[in-house]
Amino acid sequence: MTTAGEWHKSTYSPNGSNCVEAREHNGGADVRDTQNRELGHLSFKSTEWSALLGVVASAK
Repeated sequence: MTTAGEWHKSTYSPNGSNCVEAREHNGGADVRDTQNRELGHLSFKSTEWSALLGVVASAK
């Protein structure tokens, strides 16, 4: 289990794969590339992040 503000990869991502990491916080979420962490991250408001998670969940 991850805590708010902690970077994590999806449990669906195999080890050593190219993927993104996310960290959730009160204002939304940040996303970064695991291979290029030093380049920074993209930030999403909580409404945007919730909408994305809803779309992903409904696609299962």
